[in-house]
Amino acid sequence: MSVTSVGRADVPPLVPDPPDDSVPCIVSPMNSVLGKVRPILEAFTPEDDALSLAELVRRTGVAKATVHRLAQELVVWGLLERSGCDYRLGLRLFEMGQRVHRQRILREVAQPYMEDLLLATQETIHFAIHDSLDVVYLEKIFPHRGLNEESRVAGRLPLYCTATGKAILAFSPSTLFVDVVRNGLKPFTRHTVTSPGRLRAQLERIRAEGIATEAEEIRLGYTSMAVPVFGSRSTLVGALSITAPTYRMDPTGHAGALRAAALGISRSLR
Repeated sequence: MSVTSVGRADVPPLVPDPPDDSVPCIVSPMNSVLGKVRPILEAFTPEDDALSLAELVRRTGVAKATVHRLAQELVVWGLLERSGCDYRLGLRLFEMGQRVHRQRILREVAQPYMEDLLLATQETIHFAIHDSLDVVYLEKIFPHRGLNEESRVAGRLPLYCTATGKAILAFSPSTLFVDVVRNGLKPFTRHTVTSPGRLRAQLERIRAEGIATEAEEIRLGYTSMAVPVFGSRSTLVGALSITAPTYRMDPTGHAGALRAAALGISRSLR
């Protein structure tokens, strides 16, 4: 409606235009049921066995009555379980996670080669994939003396300061590097690379050499080396790594076995 004589008595008041069905309605995630369920499930950390209702309310910022109602429904669905007066994640979540086809296939293909690499090096072996600005560990195997902290299956660590993450970042589109830098390079130890320039130089060297190294950037005393893993049509699918105490890491001796295992996984995926 065009108004050319504002202030005249015969001009009707301005009213909002009718909804345009061609413009999508943007709903705030926290205003939806799923938007409130997600923080409840994500409130649990790997260290949590069970959480009280009060702790769920504190961690989610959702009203107590809403958390209580949704938690009860999640118990019915099997996504949460009761543990006395507390709640814990339900077995149904584990069952559903095992149905994620791509990750399941990657784990099944990678595992035999990871076991061979473990026998050859006697060090901790990881297989990780990229998700958002992190790596997610699909599989981890280690000897009796191996690393059993910091990383865990289904655990996350940043792309910029892990060997698997650097290997993935080096062979990903440059826009991912921009997003990582924009999000901030938080130091985990005094050795963590927090300079975008240094990180870029590292990635250029990784692309040239085909192997990434992270020296005590996540945990003091430990070093990792990783190589990218490619699937059909040379698509980047993840990264394979060896992690060992810094004093014991043998980059020259382990590089060949690491590359051979990654190549085996790649060939099996094609």
